[in-house]
Amino acid sequence: MRTALVIGTGLVGTSAALALAGRGIHVHLVDHDPESAHTAAALGAGTDEPPEGRVDLAVVAVPPAHTATVLAAAIRAGAARGYLDVASVKGGPRRELEALGVDLTPYIGTHPMAGKERSGPLAATADLFEGRPWVLTPTRDTDTEVLNLALELVALCRAVPVVMDADAHDRAVALVSHTPQLISSMVAARLEEADETAVRLCGQGIRDVTRIAASDPRMWVEILSANPGPVADVLAGVAADLEETVTALRGLHSADEEKRRAGTEAIEDVLRRGNAGRVRVPGKHGAAPAAYETVAVLIGDKPGELAAIFADAGRAGVNIEDVRIEHATGQQAGLVQIMVEPSAAPVLAASLTERGWSVRT
Repeated sequence: MRTALVIGTGLVGTSAALALAGRGIHVHLVDHDPESAHTAAALGAGTDEPPEGRVDLAVVAVPPAHTATVLAAAIRAGAARGYLDVASVKGGPRRELEALGVDLTPYIGTHPMAGKERSGPLAATADLFEGRPWVLTPTRDTDTEVLNLALELVALCRAVPVVMDADAHDRAVALVSHTPQLISSMVAARLEEADETAVRLCGQGIRDVTRIAASDPRMWVEILSANPGPVADVLAGVAADLEETVTALRGLHSADEEKRRAGTEAIEDVLRRGNAGRVRVPGKHGAAPAAYETVAVLIGDKPGELAAIFADAGRAGVNIEDVRIEHATGQQAGLVQIMVEPSAAPVLAASLTERGWSVRT
């Protein structure tokens, strides 16, 4: 691949363009808002000048509701040797293209499993897709050259290719992406009218659960409108669990010993099933999840603190597997939770204590 056309310069389109341009591909940028394309070009994602002829690959990065019409126009115009989209749903756009009578041999549906709460070209980064799954949904009609172009794009973006059926993909993202977004928003909505005293007690748990609730509502309405059935199916299961959990909690509040016992068993059941599900979430580098030990260190909110603690961990010969920061309410301080291999935890704790850090046990 030497040339590419990116149609749609939002977060995903611009990030892909930045990755391609950074690896020597000549990228042309198009958007229904010329200012967005101009901004992406100014960031180094390519040029907002139209290509003089046919490019090697056209990447359509527009909302799902417009994906099929934009693809159809590009294919009929002969804009590229191969075409792909990066929409978060795959079955619907393909069926729309079939209904439009478009030749689908030069097309493949794809979906990079990466994103941010922020949208637009200014949120884009060239490393957005590094190490993340990038789903490809080829069919028997897909030309081999197009599949190879898509695989080359994934490699240039340093993502991990995953081949799936389009409808299976849509059911999967309903479970692991679309439903969590709605549930996060529902939990965050409880905070809107909450008493200020309660809100001030927010800790890392509520921050973790509501992080993605900061996402753009307009973007998510478009995504959910393109995949409503599978999302509704997952939510129906969650609703059933929720109803049973409400009944169990009412039972715990009952004076009837039998109801309290049943309530306890039901709550324990849902928590245990949650444990079992959480264990299945892939760990570091997509491998099986590992059990890490946490070393908690109190740090001040000032420049260089994190760099210093990471450097001291390195001097102790300990590899940091993961890290989280819990900010203290009303104080210029925070608790850094450093996840390491269990055998390394005592070594790290002792070394950091010796170097003057306040290690919490």
